[in-house]
Amino acid sequence: MSRLLEEYKNQIQQELKSKLGLKNIFEVPKIKKIILNIGVGEGKDDSKLIDKALDDLTLISGQKAVKTISKKAISGFKIRAGMPLGVKVTLRNKIMYEFLDRLVNIAIPRIRDFRGLNMKSFDGNGNFSMGIKEHVIFPEINFDKVDKIRGMDITICTSAKNNNEAIELLKSFNMPFKDNQVN
Repeated sequence: MSRLLEEYKNQIQQELKSKLGLKNIFEVPKIKKIILNIGVGEGKDDSKLIDKALDDLTLISGQKAVKTISKKAISGFKIRAGMPLGVKVTLRNKIMYEFLDRLVNIAIPRIRDFRGLNMKSFDGNGNFSMGIKEHVIFPEINFDKVDKIRGMDITICTSAKNNNEAIELLKSFNMPFKDNQVN
């Protein structure tokens, strides 16, 4: 069992139940899945860029990533239907908690000029999305073999009913939010 999952089951679940005033342990919010996405717009011209992004995302997540393809043709961007434009991976269960542990404790502290995560990035239903400008903050990536620094989107989907429950859940996992923001 991953360290973070064990901590959630033994400690965080009970704390959240009392803090949120819930009656049943099954009402306590939990993380359902984490979705990682890298958009490679230049990949429409060179398929090797897509393959390199696929390899990087597979290394970061610990799970095989898949290519995302365009659903329809857009002539202004010179995109045809079925063209690969990015890569994504959905993490669940043990791998999800291991990734979250590495994200919070290793990757986020390595972000240059980091001042905290924005609390306005919640969608109203308890899901949190954040963008990273450099994918090389993850220790799995060998900086010498990187052809181009890419951005990445990370979405954390929770079972929380509202943003306040999701904020409390992610704060209990030591997510570094900015303190002076009101949602």
